[in-house]
Amino acid sequence: MSETRTDKYFGQALKRKEDPRFITGTGNYTDDMVLHGMVHAAMVRSPYAHAKITGINTDSVKDMPGVIRVLTGQDVQDAGLGSIPVGWLLPDLKTPAHPAIALTEANHVGDIVAVVIAETRAQAEDAAAALEVDYEALPAVATTHAALADGAPLVHDDVPGNVAFRWEIGDEAATTEAFRGAARTVRVKLRNHRLVANPIEPRSSLAQFTPAGGDYLLYTTSQNPHIHRLILAAFVMSIPEHKLRVISPDVGGGFGTKIFQYQEEVIVLLASRLIGRPVKWTARRSEAFVSDAQGRDHDTEAELAVSEDGKILGFRVNTHANLGAYQTLFAPAVPTYLYGTLLNGVYKMPAIHAKVTGVMTNTVPVDAYRGAGRPEATYLIERIVDMAAHELNMDPAELRRQNFIQPDEFPYQTPVALVYDSGDYEPALDQAMQMMNYTALRDEQARMKGGKKILGVGLISFLEACGLAPSALVGQLGAQAGQWESSLVRVHPTGKVELYTGSHSHGQGHETAFPQIAADELQIPIEDIELIHGDTGRMPYGWGTYGSRSAAVGGSALKLALQKITAKMKKIAAHLLEASEDDIEHEGGVFRIKGAPDKSKTFFDIALMAHLAHNYPADLEPGLEATAFYDPKNFVYPFGTHIAVVEIDTDTGHVKLRGYGSVDDCGPLINPLIAEGQVHGGVAQGMGQALLEEAAYDEDGNLLAGTYMEYAMPRADDVPFIQHGHTVTPSPHNPLGVKGIGEAGTIASTAAVANAVMDALWHEAGIAHLDMPYTAEKVWRALKDARSSQPQAADD
Repeated sequence: MSETRTDKYFGQALKRKEDPRFITGTGNYTDDMVLHGMVHAAMVRSPYAHAKITGINTDSVKDMPGVIRVLTGQDVQDAGLGSIPVGWLLPDLKTPAHPAIALTEANHVGDIVAVVIAETRAQAEDAAAALEVDYEALPAVATTHAALADGAPLVHDDVPGNVAFRWEIGDEAATTEAFRGAARTVRVKLRNHRLVANPIEPRSSLAQFTPAGGDYLLYTTSQNPHIHRLILAAFVMSIPEHKLRVISPDVGGGFGTKIFQYQEEVIVLLASRLIGRPVKWTARRSEAFVSDAQGRDHDTEAELAVSEDGKILGFRVNTHANLGAYQTLFAPAVPTYLYGTLLNGVYKMPAIHAKVTGVMTNTVPVDAYRGAGRPEATYLIERIVDMAAHELNMDPAELRRQNFIQPDEFPYQTPVALVYDSGDYEPALDQAMQMMNYTALRDEQARMKGGKKILGVGLISFLEACGLAPSALVGQLGAQAGQWESSLVRVHPTGKVELYTGSHSHGQGHETAFPQIAADELQIPIEDIELIHGDTGRMPYGWGTYGSRSAAVGGSALKLALQKITAKMKKIAAHLLEASEDDIEHEGGVFRIKGAPDKSKTFFDIALMAHLAHNYPADLEPGLEATAFYDPKNFVYPFGTHIAVVEIDTDTGHVKLRGYGSVDDCGPLINPLIAEGQVHGGVAQGMGQALLEEAAYDEDGNLLAGTYMEYAMPRADDVPFIQHGHTVTPSPHNPLGVKGIGEAGTIASTAAVANAVMDALWHEAGIAHLDMPYTAEKVWRALKDARSSQPQAADD
């Protein structure tokens, strides 16, 4: 039975309810699933970045132990399966076909050309390795520069010039005029290099087809099970949506790479139907490197117009975005609406004009990776603002401060479409500078100049847009999805409560944070509440988790459903207490008559009566269940200031991240412990890009960093102690006032660490810009070259 309570859960730093099963190894992941009669699939992947498939000898493996069947692109075509669709359409967008198994041509290393089904995983992989496939190698292009060169080989014949789209935003004439009036123009040519997401759990899918009813069941590692069901049923499999149930159980990290519809999910569904048995596939890590959607990969030229006293006048950007070999779910949106619209940052920029060219190459497809466009925009803005500060001989903090949008200017219309909801940027800057003792760091930097170790201080003030909205607007911009979220609240006769949400948790702490919201609204102990998610067969329709939308959109839908529950409970209480509904107050889990505390009913009393309906309002339906759908009025706009401190060994070029401080504003914090954990993990990911990680390809499209021997992931000793701070500026656009926090650490930290490295190199040797990652060799060579080019002092 529920007990009364008077404390508040919202805002408490509760330990995550879900952590015990994760840290004790008792989580339930897709690869843990075993179905009766289950067999295994192994993918045969192209070793060439571009090649014609001239023959596949399926007889070469048919007699190998355990082999059941080999599937090829012809089987996909014979089954009438559709191409994997694109989820965001731009004007004149070129969308080449993306089959589950390539039929005539492989377009990147790792493209699936055949599939072997066998009794065991080992047998399937052995046969896949032995399958004879004949290829005719074709010329390949791996970079935007190579793909756009005159006479470059085409990735797809129906994408002329390898250009998938050309997109622009802002006022070109106004921006040109702003540059005419500028005292200085700061220019930078930079690369935001490609990354591999590397969640701890590789992708996995298990499918079962039931012939009797024509039903499909798919377990898969997805951030969006409902979206997977929609795409697979309606666009690929051509089956009624209710005939496919998608379950996404525990997911070991996503970072964006598990948003998308992949070939392997289609394959296991088709294979299960063809052979009449459940089929499982789980990626090896080496497969993930050449099959998981990758991130970033922008080549950009930018110019910032400033006055002599540091006022920003205009910003001009030209970006070439590498999309890889296929257009995937959000690919067209990431370098356009999630990047170009964020180029205003936290500053008053009177004029902005940006052009983006989406380029196809013979590499793994590129799509959303933690932050999705926002880190790319932040890095560009904050890098060029720091360069402006250096050229103007201004402190980077003061240049930012004098250009901030002011609190009384919100809602703020930017020149690049967005209207910011709320913000107060200066307190976050001040808190971060105080927390990191910024003045003392600058003094220390001056003392260390010219020594064996030099110091760099990277300060950035950033803003992100999350909780994409509203549905009508994003639909006009090309989104092939809604941006609302749903929630269902079910109160059982015992007073225990189940929450159902269309959001999905894969590290965000939903099983703790969502019950915190519910416990306060219902005023019952949090132990009486359970969150259910990740199963299209059990919960209302939803649009999943990406773009830091869960709390702002999913949490708001939950709040609305909870309010319906308490409103109905008041009606029942009024009937039971023979009072007016207006005279009923709800406090501490008890419904009582105002001024008569002895006349009351507990939460349990009302929950039981709602199901018994023995003494019940005549005009009220029995039961205690409510569903709500919430479609936001606008994005929400978290912001903050982060400061990174690096120490560089000038003899070796080694960069050590010595300290890091973050002050974030995501509105009211549901759970500060979870929020700090999200920022901490995000900072580690962002600094990994700045200092260590790079998905490098050679000119023929071969991935040169395809294992952890070559792809340098951050380790524990690479990440310093991170100091956290918060300011609170609520959003007016949702009932909780919350903003997103899941991507903030990554959006901010890449730019902060990059600025710290370049700050050290600028003060030491006048080096204005280097591209990431800042490896020891790159930094050492830059210092060596800069010093050798400096005039030598004459001997006395």
